[in-house]
Amino acid sequence: MERIFGRPIVTQEQMRTRIRELGRQIASDYAGKDLVLVGVLKGAYAFYADLARASRIPMRVEFIVVTSYGAGKKSSGKVKLVSDLTEPIAGKDVLLVEDIVDSGLTVQYLMKTLSRRKPRSLKVCTLLSKPDRRTVEVDLEYVGFKIPNKFVVGYGLDYRQEYRNLPYLAALDQGDEQEQESA
Repeated sequence: MERIFGRPIVTQEQMRTRIRELGRQIASDYAGKDLVLVGVLKGAYAFYADLARASRIPMRVEFIVVTSYGAGKKSSGKVKLVSDLTEPIAGKDVLLVEDIVDSGLTVQYLMKTLSRRKPRSLKVCTLLSKPDRRTVEVDLEYVGFKIPNKFVVGYGLDYRQEYRNLPYLAALDQGDEQEQESA
């Protein structure tokens, strides 16, 4: 029998329900606006796609790639822009879609970087928030779930580029790896 990785902390059905709720709220808040949904890759890809489908309003889609983790579970604390947007966002309403906000450093970096491009508005939607890990203050307009300080994988989130395809979110089993410090 194949081992299922990690202990589920958010099920696939819980995510579907919450993402539908977020989609309805975003559709209401951005009705009639020039929305650009900016997905932060790679981790947000699954959430981003489901959220875009759940937000039943016209929008543009964009992606940005940043890294701060490398191969481990602990952030380097330095954010690096790997791939930038392909379209200008000046005068547009931008919603940055993240997989997880823990320290807040990546969101802080992206908000500063994108705000220099003069969008009409710039807000953040994240699937997961780890408030216990926050080292900088960030404003999160939409939050799927607040989770404890555990390293999680699945639904786009990875450990060493694996487990992104799990259909649920799981805490890394303590026995699976020696280092348990969260990313």
